[in-house]
Amino acid sequence: MERALLGGGCFWCTEGAFKQMKGVDSALPAYAGGPDKFPNYDSVCSGKTGHAEIVEVIFDPDIISFETILQVFFTVHDPTQLNRQGNDIGTQYRSCIMPTSDTQEQISKKVIKEMQQFFNSEIVTTIEQPTNFTIAEKYHHDYYARNPYQGYCMAVVGPKLSKLRKKLAHLY
Repeated sequence: MERALLGGGCFWCTEGAFKQMKGVDSALPAYAGGPDKFPNYDSVCSGKTGHAEIVEVIFDPDIISFETILQVFFTVHDPTQLNRQGNDIGTQYRSCIMPTSDTQEQISKKVIKEMQQFFNSEIVTTIEQPTNFTIAEKYHHDYYARNPYQGYCMAVVGPKLSKLRKKLAHLY
């Protein structure tokens, strides 16, 4: 198994994108990238911890490649928005990849260059170290699946995941 750490705005959307994907064992919301050793949702949402909302994706590279994981990542969020995704604004919503190996770092750089052709604006996704990685509180796990009628889920998460799963149906 391999581990990918990806920040694409609110982790409810990113987690939902990887759930039920062929070759993905788990996708969990988490925080990483800031100096605070004990981040939590309230502190990260304040924008003062330096952490990003990320998702830890555990996947079988014999079934799905890291490159494919990144292609899904670049499809589920807008990597050209600096420190935001839609109405979610702040550094905690930045687009970032936190490679867990030198190989992942090289693939990340390659995929960013390849994906640029699909966007009218420059991709601002950063490549960062996963400092102070912490799994998010349990109530965030499977948030969309457990709360499909919550306002944000209905307005943002659901439509985004529906569009993604239509576009990449072969991966689910």
